[in-house]
Amino acid sequence: MKLNGYHKKEKLKSRTQLEAIFATGKSFSVFPVKIFFLETDTSETAYIKAGVGVSARHFKKAVHRNRIKRLLREAYRLEKQTLLHQLEKHGKKIAIFLLYIDKEMPDYIVLREKMKDGFEKLQSRLAIQE
Repeated sequence: MKLNGYHKKEKLKSRTQLEAIFATGKSFSVFPVKIFFLETDTSETAYIKAGVGVSARHFKKAVHRNRIKRLLREAYRLEKQTLLHQLEKHGKKIAIFLLYIDKEMPDYIVLREKMKDGFEKLQSRLAIQE
């Protein structure tokens, strides 16, 4: 299986897991993305389960929300490698939710840079950096 993909087993779809992330998980912001995360049990198949979201309040048209979600997923897919390697090394599994919180359409390059910064911050929060 390719490491650079965003496969079905990596997608966060469980309603109970989503509710747990928002109820008991932790969060931080790397503007324009807010990252919610929760360490999960080791019975999960993937080291990272990820989901993305955009507020319908700020983006009324579905086409705009879908575009932002595509950009978030692509930035996640390309920047997850270092986080994934650290999680595998330490034997931890997490569920994360990436929420776009800005009111303007994002620029992909900025979004990808912020995703990288967010994952570095997440590694320090999980205490898995070397």
